[in-house]
Amino acid sequence: MATDEESSGTVIEQSVELSERVIRGIEIAAAFVLVVLFGIGVLDLSGQIVAAVLDGTISDPLVVVGFIDTALLLFIIVEVYQTVVAYVRSNDTRRIVRLVILTGVIALVRKAIVFRTGEYSSEQAALTAAVAYTLLIAGLALLLYVSQSTMTVQQTSTDG
Repeated sequence: MATDEESSGTVIEQSVELSERVIRGIEIAAAFVLVVLFGIGVLDLSGQIVAAVLDGTISDPLVVVGFIDTALLLFIIVEVYQTVVAYVRSNDTRRIVRLVILTGVIALVRKAIVFRTGEYSSEQAALTAAVAYTLLIAGLALLLYVSQSTMTVQQTSTDG
């Protein structure tokens, strides 16, 4: 016969297992939501490009920057999707961290591409934002470099 402590441990383990399955199901649902958002975004970008070609604004640099902004947003969705899938598959934590860093780099590059000083209340505010973006991009680039370097070193040591 099982003691109260043993049955309590079993109930706790079963509860934890159930919660892990629920979380995994929600993660998979989130991945499907991202797939749908990506599909909608691709259709929207295609529509924007066709409309710009038809009305002749395709040569307007601001329109092209808008296309790039949308495309980079789609890349962010893909990176977030890959991160969710990596979590679901319980892949290597280093790979997940690298995906998060790549998502951050893409997001900040997107912000830098569409950066307009006129959107800020003063030159000082625009300069502060520009410096902040620069520091964040440099920090993420350094993290990406360190991540890649450690992955290369570990691969070399396991291969040799």
